[in-house]
Amino acid sequence: MESILSREIIINKRVFRFLAVTVFIISITLSAFVRIPLPFTPVPLTLQTLFVLLSGALLGRKLGLLTQAGYLFLGLTGCQVFTGFGSGSLYLLGPTGGYIVGFILASFFAGSLFSEEKCGHRNTFLRFLCADFIILLSGMFWLKIFLSCTLSQAFLLGFLPFVPGDLVKVALATAIFNKIHSRIKTSLY
Repeated sequence: MESILSREIIINKRVFRFLAVTVFIISITLSAFVRIPLPFTPVPLTLQTLFVLLSGALLGRKLGLLTQAGYLFLGLTGCQVFTGFGSGSLYLLGPTGGYIVGFILASFFAGSLFSEEKCGHRNTFLRFLCADFIILLSGMFWLKIFLSCTLSQAFLLGFLPFVPGDLVKVALATAIFNKIHSRIKTSLY
């Protein structure tokens, strides 16, 4: 039974890369609908950051960037992939636009951080945390502009409320990454 499970189903690496990017675009889209509105901020909690971080770490910076570009492209062309069934270029000018830009940056950054083979459980968590903070900082700075507020107000509205949930998502990303990264890396390259 184990030999059956360890066999590759998809042998062509290009096909595997295409499918991996597609699966992550779909995962990020579906996780946008796992949405918890917070009454004190215009930005909801979503599950998207989990898949954004994993896409960069597992697929590498190029395919992670391609994943985020594909997600953004779908949203800009009118597919309702953004949180709250949002789409279009005007959506990026709303309160969550900075976080979406942060997805691109964080996925590329995570891909760069995880280019080494071994990094240990604690270092994996810290690397994911750094990439996650890129998303939060990007969103916070955009909220400062969007709401015309001070940096401390933007921190209270766009960064601090998301830290507890993001710590859980980073821990989950760490656990998932540690379980499957060697298999994914072998199949991709």
